[in-house]
Amino acid sequence: MKQPSLFEVTETARLDSFLTQALQEPRNQVAHLIKNGNVTVDDAVVLKPGLKLKAQQHVSVHFPEPEITPAQTIDFEVEILYEDTHILVINKPGNLTVHPAPSVKEPTLVDWLKHQNIRLSTISGEERHGIVHRLDRGTSGVMVIAKTNEAHEKLSAQLQDKSMGRYYLAVISPLLKEEFTYIDKPIGRSSHNRLKMGITEHGKSAQTLFKKLYPSRDERLELITCKLFTGRTHQIRVHLESISRHIEGDHLYALKSKKDKINRILLHAYLLYLVHPLSGETMEFCAPLSSEMQTFIDQEFEKEIIHEIIDPHHFDRHFSGFTF
Repeated sequence: MKQPSLFEVTETARLDSFLTQALQEPRNQVAHLIKNGNVTVDDAVVLKPGLKLKAQQHVSVHFPEPEITPAQTIDFEVEILYEDTHILVINKPGNLTVHPAPSVKEPTLVDWLKHQNIRLSTISGEERHGIVHRLDRGTSGVMVIAKTNEAHEKLSAQLQDKSMGRYYLAVISPLLKEEFTYIDKPIGRSSHNRLKMGITEHGKSAQTLFKKLYPSRDERLELITCKLFTGRTHQIRVHLESISRHIEGDHLYALKSKKDKINRILLHAYLLYLVHPLSGETMEFCAPLSSEMQTFIDQEFEKEIIHEIIDPHHFDRHFSGFTF
């Protein structure tokens, strides 16, 4: 059991407000810790986030240890790109859900992490241990996992100040009209299909930048790269749909043709850049394409040209010509 974090109250405050400030964590995560019995006030367990604290009281936070799920059969592997005592960087396979949810029946990435006995941060709750950011189930690619609460806090801050980010690759149709396409449209749950998101007047702010890379041999398809400035569910797919473009293999936002035999969406988180939460070193990681996506691109595009275009050592040059 880890040593609890101890705090002394200096002035009257709500418990959740006090811990949000003391831990530098979102209030919903703090409320989760309280409601699950991980917080004591003067050695008594408290379950009410709105409890009024008084000066000189002592608050203790016990961060739960991740639990292994032996009942789950883990029959898949996840490629590890980098690991140290603070972070883990992985290449998530396509068609793998990141964390458990009531609607998810199959093992998730979090289940795999626990099965591997990998140390994980605990501040996001039992079902999301270690998860700083997520990828949609169908999307493959690079993700960073926090192994400690300190690393989790600092990586979350980087998400907010944009010092951490990702570049995506996608195969779409039809081709984009302009070299750069910047979309700033709010995203919310679709009123027509609860499985989908859509552009909605009262949705959350969402901004995406798309860049043309190279057309397929028959110019029916195009390889593009995407940079997200926000992290909304299905953001890339929704913004593409708003300009009548769709990702190959996406059977939710695009109509499936009889010739379409792709088993997964051709969307891949290709490059991740961040600042190491403890050392302060600027780091960049590249997740190789899945065999299915690589084979498709090799068949439809000029392989040698594409290899040069997506060279990770020079990839950021694609955005050098864009200004807001």
